Amino acid sequence: MSEAAKHVSPQELEQAFSLFNEASAQLTGAYHELQGQVERLTGELAVANGELRRQYLEKEALSQRLSMLLAALPAGVVVVDGRGRVSEVNAAAKRLLGDDLAGREWSEVLARNLRQTATPHEWEMAAADGGMHRLNVSINPLDDLGGRIVLLHDVTEAHQMEQELQRHQRLSAMGEMAAGLAHQLRTPLATALLYASNLSKPGLPEIDRVRFADKAVARLRHLEHLIQDMLSFVKGQAGEREVLPLSELLAELVQVMEPQMMACGVVLEVEDDCPACMLRADRKALSGALLNLLENAMQACDAGGGVMLRAKSMDAGTLQLSVSDSGRGFDLAVSSRLFEPFFTTRTEGTGLGLAIVRNVVEAHGGAVAARSAPGEGSEFVLRLPLEKT
Repeated sequence: MSEAAKHVSPQELEQAFSLFNEASAQLTGAYHELQGQVERLTGELAVANGELRRQYLEKEALSQRLSMLLAALPAGVVVVDGRGRVSEVNAAAKRLLGDDLAGREWSEVLARNLRQTATPHEWEMAAADGGMHRLNVSINPLDDLGGRIVLLHDVTEAHQMEQELQRHQRLSAMGEMAAGLAHQLRTPLATALLYASNLSKPGLPEIDRVRFADKAVARLRHLEHLIQDMLSFVKGQAGEREVLPLSELLAELVQVMEPQMMACGVVLEVEDDCPACMLRADRKALSGALLNLLENAMQACDAGGGVMLRAKSMDAGTLQLSVSDSGRGFDLAVSSRLFEPFFTTRTEGTGLGLAIVRNVVEAHGGAVAARSAPGEGSEFVLRLPLEKT
């Protein structure tokens, strides 16, 4: 026994054992409390794991349903990631655009497969059978990283039905116009025949012969113009489209109309607020429609009057073209019938010019409107979709 142990009294030893027992009791209590917390946390973890598993199974079932829904959708669905690459496609999109879409640039897919039409959000695509499909393409943001989801709806059948309906409407209008057309053809034709019959008179002076011949030719040219307008109205739809700079179109119109207006003593002004704008249009049809409006404006003005041609870009990718004049104007009764076929306020008018203008503008996916008041001039406003650059 050591020297230190010999000097420990029983009281000190008893006190040490008492402290040890107290500490042991505290440790035992702490252990039991810790064991209870572990059991409680284990129970909570089991509940949380069960909830997570339930949510996982629900989400997995939802994912399967969504996958089945995407596969069954008749519309094509293309998911484009933030880098502009195709990440997911459904079966309908593969049928429309091919099986090799995944991983490709979406802009490349558009350029290779689709051609934009004059109608906003509608594109044409060559089908395997040699025909043309018409697709409505809707692009919506998917996330904050620049991802997009593209919906492709095949509207070929609806477009064909719409074209057929327009054709039937034009034919119906032609039927209603038959009586008026017969009258308009008969009058200049009878006049031309009268002048032509005078040419066969014996002893007719040369100056009268030339006068009668010129008048007969003028009546026949009026008939030709009327027939050409009829054909344009029946045809209705614009032809081959091309990307057309607006400034180039306006320059062509000025080149044609400025000399005519100068000869009539009318001033032509042009305001082009969007010189960089581009249109996808049938150049001949659209130019003819605008020339028609400019000629009408010139004929409505007296010497010293003015005609204004304005072009400006509107919201949502729309171009506004307006033709205004300082002429006689027209009242509300005339305004309500302006675009009716064969309605005219001029003795030499065919009554088809404005109907053709409306057909051409609508065929380009636009709209036309007119406003006027007697003695205050007139304004015709065309709204056309701009070509996206």
